[in-house]
Amino acid sequence: MTGPQKYNNPSVLPAGTRAPEFSLQAAPDHTVKLNDFRRKPVVLVFYPTDSSPVCGDQVALYNEMLSEFDAGVQLFGISVDGIWCHAAFSQNRKLRFPLLADFEPKGAAARLYGVYRENDGTSERALFVIDPDGIIHWSYVSPVDVNPGAEGILSALEELQGKPEAK
Repeated sequence: MTGPQKYNNPSVLPAGTRAPEFSLQAAPDHTVKLNDFRRKPVVLVFYPTDSSPVCGDQVALYNEMLSEFDAGVQLFGISVDGIWCHAAFSQNRKLRFPLLADFEPKGAAARLYGVYRENDGTSERALFVIDPDGIIHWSYVSPVDVNPGAEGILSALEELQGKPEAK
């Protein structure tokens, strides 16, 4: 897939790689496993923290655009914040998609995807579109202070619609 120039991060998992499995908390009594969403496209939105200046605008954009994603697509926001921080952030922003806590062990999922920032203990601002077979179709890392928008996600999902159904 062609698209915006990728921010220079050689460790990020590229298209064509099997998406690593993870199990992260979405609420105190609810854990999300990536494998539970096989057979449908998944969008992973890694972002530094709920309190970073760009994150609020980024998640608000995706929240507003949920209707533009195919009904079969599952979107997840992921940061190193804990579930209670996510709960407050989600309620404040009236989010309609789950935020997953990559909290303990800190950054474990971000490390699997090659987007953990060791220098500050957060994740890169990274996007992954995973196909129904669990393969990364598209990945993009934006500079941490730049909102990557939704154009790349929408283009990648459009490409997936043209691919044969997963069996």
